[in-house]
Amino acid sequence: MTLRAKNIGFALTGSHCTYEEIWPQVQRLRDAGAEIYPIASQAVAATNTRFGVGADIIAHFAELAGRPVITTIVEAEPLGPRAVLDVLVIAPCTGNTCAKLANAITDSAVLMAAKAQLRNGRPLVLAISTNDALGLNAKNLGVLLNTPRVFFVPFGQDNPLKKPRSLVADMDLIAATVEYALQGKQIQPVLIERQLREVK
Repeated sequence: MTLRAKNIGFALTGSHCTYEEIWPQVQRLRDAGAEIYPIASQAVAATNTRFGVGADIIAHFAELAGRPVITTIVEAEPLGPRAVLDVLVIAPCTGNTCAKLANAITDSAVLMAAKAQLRNGRPLVLAISTNDALGLNAKNLGVLLNTPRVFFVPFGQDNPLKKPRSLVADMDLIAATVEYALQGKQIQPVLIERQLREVK
């Protein structure tokens, strides 16, 4: 399936150590001919960490996507009634975002966009990156795995010895997962063996 002329929402949440894995995927989708609608949570836009300055991250994201980044609930709300997006990707999708999504909490631009996408019966793709996916967040992961029109980028334990409850998606599989999701299918296998990542 081609991604040419597809409107793809691409939403960042606060797994700051993962952004370097994300940028090539945004470029890959654009190179495939997709229109990218960038969205970011306040945790991305307003937080400065050892992985980068929030304002710089937003500026780089906008440059890659080719349009301004949506960072507020007010900016994200029209995505619903206008049915703008063919598919929405949340990558990285933190445990915090998973928990709120599974419990119908809408308190960020990313969650508003996700709510809008599900309201319109269109696919939502999650690329998780969370240290507690096999801990307190496991129940929320279970809810989302069983939610219609929610699809997962294949994921696995990124460092079982040092972070035994952590799961991270293989970001290189985002484009393929999107192609399947647009057909209403979950790419398989969902559970994969990941390359060991160093604790950052």
